Amino acid sequence: MEAGTTSSPSKGTSPRCGRILPRPSGPFPPSAVWSPPSDLQATETIEKGHGRIETRRLETTSALAEYLNPLWSGVAQVCRITRERIVRGKKTIETVYAITSLTAERASAEQLLALSRAHWGIENSLHYVRDVSCHEDQARAHAGHAPEVLAACRNTALTLMRRLGYKVVEGLEHFAEHRLAAVEAVRGWRTE
Repeated sequence: MEAGTTSSPSKGTSPRCGRILPRPSGPFPPSAVWSPPSDLQATETIEKGHGRIETRRLETTSALAEYLNPLWSGVAQVCRITRERIVRGKKTIETVYAITSLTAERASAEQLLALSRAHWGIENSLHYVRDVSCHEDQARAHAGHAPEVLAACRNTALTLMRRLGYKVVEGLEHFAEHRLAAVEAVRGWRTE
Protein backbone atom coordinates (compact mmCIF):
# COMPACT_ATOMS: atom_id res chain seq x y z
CA MET A 1 0.00 0.00 0.00
CA GLU A 2 1.43 3.35 -0.98
CA ALA A 3 0.98 6.31 1.32
CA GLY A 4 -0.44 9.56 -0.03
CA THR A 5 1.07 13.00 0.27
CA THR A 6 0.17 15.28 3.12
CA SER A 7 0.91 18.58 1.41
CA SER A 8 -1.04 20.70 -1.04
CA PRO A 9 -0.31 23.90 -2.93
CA SER A 10 -1.43 27.13 -1.33
CA LYS A 11 -4.59 28.76 -2.72
CA GLY A 12 -3.10 32.23 -2.66
CA THR A 13 0.42 33.32 -1.93
CA SER A 14 2.02 36.58 -1.13
CA PRO A 15 4.44 37.91 -3.76
CA ARG A 16 7.07 37.89 -0.99
CA CYS A 17 6.85 34.09 -0.65
CA GLY A 18 8.55 33.42 -3.98
CA ARG A 19 7.71 30.54 -6.24
CA ILE A 20 5.53 27.60 -5.22
CA LEU A 21 7.42 24.35 -5.00
CA PRO A 22 5.94 21.37 -6.84
CA ARG A 23 4.08 18.69 -4.93
CA PRO A 24 6.34 15.98 -3.61
CA SER A 25 6.06 12.70 -5.45
CA GLY A 26 5.93 9.46 -3.50
CA PRO A 27 5.52 8.93 0.23
CA PHE A 28 6.00 12.00 2.40
CA PRO A 29 6.86 11.83 6.11
CA PRO A 30 5.27 11.13 8.51
CA SER A 31 3.14 8.90 6.31
CA ALA A 32 6.16 7.32 4.64
CA VAL A 33 6.84 3.67 5.36
CA TRP A 34 9.67 3.44 7.88
CA SER A 35 12.43 0.93 7.51
CA PRO A 36 15.38 0.58 9.86
CA PRO A 37 18.82 1.68 8.65
CA SER A 38 20.82 -1.11 7.05
CA ASP A 39 23.59 -0.79 9.66
CA LEU A 40 21.30 -0.79 12.72
CA GLN A 41 22.85 -2.70 15.62
CA ALA A 42 20.99 -3.52 18.83
CA THR A 43 21.72 -5.19 22.12
CA GLU A 44 19.81 -5.78 25.32
CA THR A 45 20.60 -6.67 28.92
CA ILE A 46 18.22 -7.79 31.64
CA GLU A 47 19.20 -7.58 35.29
CA LYS A 48 17.34 -8.66 38.41
CA GLY A 49 18.35 -7.39 41.82
CA HIS A 50 17.63 -4.88 44.57
CA GLY A 51 13.90 -5.59 44.20
CA ARG A 52 13.68 -4.59 40.56
CA ILE A 53 13.96 -5.93 37.04
CA GLU A 54 15.83 -3.61 34.68
CA THR A 55 16.01 -4.04 30.92
CA ARG A 56 18.43 -1.88 28.94
CA ARG A 57 18.28 -1.77 25.16
CA LEU A 58 20.71 0.12 22.96
CA GLU A 59 20.21 0.69 19.25
CA THR A 60 22.92 2.39 17.21
CA THR A 61 23.44 3.50 13.63
CA SER A 62 25.91 5.57 11.68
CA ALA A 63 23.28 6.54 9.10
CA LEU A 64 22.61 9.88 10.85
CA ALA A 65 26.27 10.85 11.23
CA GLU A 66 26.49 12.67 7.90
CA TYR A 67 23.32 14.61 8.71
CA LEU A 68 24.59 15.63 12.16
CA ASN A 69 28.22 16.39 11.23
CA PRO A 70 27.61 20.07 10.41
CA LEU A 71 26.31 20.54 13.98
CA TRP A 72 28.58 18.08 15.81
CA SER A 73 31.85 17.43 14.04
CA GLY A 74 33.25 13.98 14.51
CA VAL A 75 29.94 12.20 15.10
CA ALA A 76 30.28 8.59 14.01
CA GLN A 77 27.22 6.93 15.57
CA VAL A 78 23.88 7.89 17.08
CA CYS A 79 22.44 5.73 19.87
CA ARG A 80 19.07 5.31 21.51
CA ILE A 81 19.12 3.79 24.98
CA THR A 82 15.84 2.59 26.46
CA ARG A 83 15.72 1.65 30.14
CA GLU A 84 12.70 -0.21 31.45
CA ARG A 85 12.41 -0.73 35.20
CA ILE A 86 9.84 -2.75 37.09
CA VAL A 87 9.87 -2.00 40.81
CA ARG A 88 7.11 -3.50 43.01
CA GLY A 89 4.95 -4.03 39.94
CA LYS A 90 5.29 -0.44 38.70
CA LYS A 91 6.85 -0.10 35.26
CA THR A 92 8.79 2.97 34.13
CA ILE A 93 10.42 3.53 30.76
CA GLU A 94 13.15 6.09 30.06
CA THR A 95 14.62 6.77 26.63
CA VAL A 96 17.81 8.78 26.11
CA TYR A 97 19.79 9.58 22.97
CA ALA A 98 23.55 9.79 22.63
CA ILE A 99 26.14 10.57 20.02
CA THR A 100 29.67 9.21 19.89
CA SER A 101 32.80 9.70 17.84
CA LEU A 102 33.49 5.95 18.05
CA THR A 103 32.88 4.20 14.74
CA ALA A 104 30.96 0.93 14.53
CA GLU A 105 34.27 -0.84 13.88
CA ARG A 106 35.72 0.54 17.14
CA ALA A 107 32.61 0.12 19.31
CA SER A 108 29.76 -2.32 18.78
CA ALA A 109 26.33 -1.89 20.33
CA GLU A 110 27.38 -4.15 23.22
CA GLN A 111 30.49 -2.06 23.88
CA LEU A 112 28.53 1.20 23.75
CA LEU A 113 26.01 -0.13 26.26
CA ALA A 114 28.87 -1.18 28.55
CA LEU A 115 30.45 2.30 28.20
CA SER A 116 27.12 3.91 29.09
CA ARG A 117 26.80 1.71 32.17
CA ALA A 118 30.38 2.48 33.21
CA HIS A 119 29.75 6.24 32.85
CA TRP A 120 26.79 6.09 35.22
CA GLY A 121 28.75 3.90 37.62
CA ILE A 122 31.40 6.62 37.83
CA GLU A 123 28.75 9.32 38.27
CA ASN A 124 27.05 7.34 41.04
CA SER A 125 30.30 6.59 42.87
CA LEU A 126 31.32 10.27 42.75
CA HIS A 127 28.00 11.27 44.27
CA TYR A 128 28.33 8.57 46.90
CA VAL A 129 31.78 9.81 47.99
CA ARG A 130 30.57 13.41 48.18
CA ASP A 131 27.46 12.40 50.10
CA VAL A 132 29.17 10.10 52.58
CA SER A 133 32.32 12.13 53.21
CA CYS A 134 30.93 15.67 52.84
CA HIS A 135 27.30 15.00 53.84
CA GLU A 136 26.16 16.64 50.61
CA ASP A 137 22.56 15.40 50.79
CA GLN A 138 22.17 17.09 54.18
CA ALA A 139 23.28 20.51 52.86
CA ARG A 140 20.81 23.32 53.49
CA ALA A 141 21.98 25.68 50.73
CA HIS A 142 19.31 25.77 48.05
CA ALA A 143 19.19 29.41 46.90
CA GLY A 144 20.72 30.76 43.71
CA HIS A 145 23.97 29.18 42.61
CA ALA A 146 24.98 28.08 46.12
CA PRO A 147 24.45 24.32 45.54
CA GLU A 148 26.65 24.34 42.41
CA VAL A 149 29.35 26.47 44.05
CA LEU A 150 29.47 24.27 47.15
CA ALA A 151 29.59 21.10 45.00
CA ALA A 152 32.55 22.60 43.09
CA CYS A 153 34.28 23.38 46.40
CA ARG A 154 33.71 19.83 47.64
CA ASN A 155 35.03 18.39 44.36
CA THR A 156 38.11 20.64 44.60
CA ALA A 157 38.78 19.55 48.18
CA LEU A 158 38.42 15.86 47.30
CA THR A 159 40.73 16.27 44.29
CA LEU A 160 43.36 18.09 46.35
CA MET A 161 43.32 15.39 49.02
CA ARG A 162 43.71 12.63 46.43
CA ARG A 163 46.53 14.47 44.60
CA LEU A 164 48.36 14.89 47.88
CA GLY A 165 48.15 11.12 48.38
CA TYR A 166 45.43 10.97 51.01
CA LYS A 167 42.40 8.75 51.03
CA VAL A 168 39.31 10.88 51.55
CA VAL A 169 38.73 10.03 55.22
CA GLU A 170 42.45 10.36 56.04
CA GLY A 171 42.61 13.71 54.26
CA LEU A 172 39.57 15.05 56.09
CA GLU A 173 41.06 14.00 59.43
CA HIS A 174 44.52 15.38 58.57
CA PHE A 175 43.27 18.77 57.42
CA ALA A 176 40.82 19.04 60.33
CA GLU A 177 43.84 18.77 62.66
CA HIS A 178 46.20 20.86 60.48
CA ARG A 179 44.10 23.73 59.17
CA LEU A 180 47.08 25.78 58.01
CA ALA A 181 48.14 22.84 55.83
CA ALA A 182 44.66 22.93 54.25
CA VAL A 183 45.04 26.63 53.43
CA GLU A 184 48.52 26.02 52.02
CA ALA A 185 47.21 23.12 49.89
CA VAL A 186 44.54 25.37 48.40
CA ARG A 187 47.07 28.12 47.73
CA GLY A 188 49.31 25.62 45.93
CA TRP A 189 52.12 25.41 48.46
CA ARG A 190 53.68 22.07 49.32
CA THR A 191 52.20 20.55 52.46
CA GLU A 192 54.81 18.18 53.82
